[in-house]
Amino acid sequence: MTTDVILTEIADGIAVVTINRPKTLNALDIPTLLVLEAAWAKIEADPAVQVIIITGAGDRAFVAGGDIADLKSRDGLRHYEEFGEVVHRVFRKIELCDKPTIAAVNGYALGGGTELILATDIRILADTARLGLPEITLGLFPGAGGTQRIIRQVPLCRAKEIMFTGEQISAQEAVAIGLANKVVPKADVMAAAREMAAKMASKSPLVLKLLKRTLNSGGEMPLSAALAHEQAMIGLVLDTADSKEGCGAFLEKRAPKFTGR
Repeated sequence: MTTDVILTEIADGIAVVTINRPKTLNALDIPTLLVLEAAWAKIEADPAVQVIIITGAGDRAFVAGGDIADLKSRDGLRHYEEFGEVVHRVFRKIELCDKPTIAAVNGYALGGGTELILATDIRILADTARLGLPEITLGLFPGAGGTQRIIRQVPLCRAKEIMFTGEQISAQEAVAIGLANKVVPKADVMAAAREMAAKMASKSPLVLKLLKRTLNSGGEMPLSAALAHEQAMIGLVLDTADSKEGCGAFLEKRAPKFTGR
């Protein structure tokens, strides 16, 4: 298993994870997913990292999807036990990561590429990016979490249209329906992602972690339980040194110095 399919760099509290298979438009296969999983675990555990950006190598694609020839060769049980098991596990780890995540989408993000985006917190798209879940055109449907995540993130009728037709959508439309945060010129995608990441990295990493856990857990609860969960979690936050520092800095009219405690 080669590790150069996933590149990582860390600076100023920001980690950049690059899927590095430009010749295949950064398509996801099991070896790539396993290397991504290992790299992600290391980065998430690194106290020097506060925000994680994920992107694709080259100038054509973020992640163009999976290996179609490989899919054609599989029977259902093998897929369930092998690729399906791995991709669901890896995407769920990305989704539940305690650190904020940003997808810097530099090109095509189709099938598994869109499904990966759906597992991230913030999505910044190049103006040339195209998203979509085209599996229906292959006699399939999204199987890496796409069917369930998209219906929780965009209007149900629009999610169904995207999946039932398999048509690609533009970056501008992705923002319009709430599937992404912003569109920038292609040359500015990484700069915009780093700018967003820097804003987050200046905040308390502990409070960001507790906030993200509150959002992720609460989103899967009935409202009454989610509100009780929020009430308990903000109580934890009020016991942190960073909450005292933030309020004190505001009253003293100075910039806060968060320590993650």
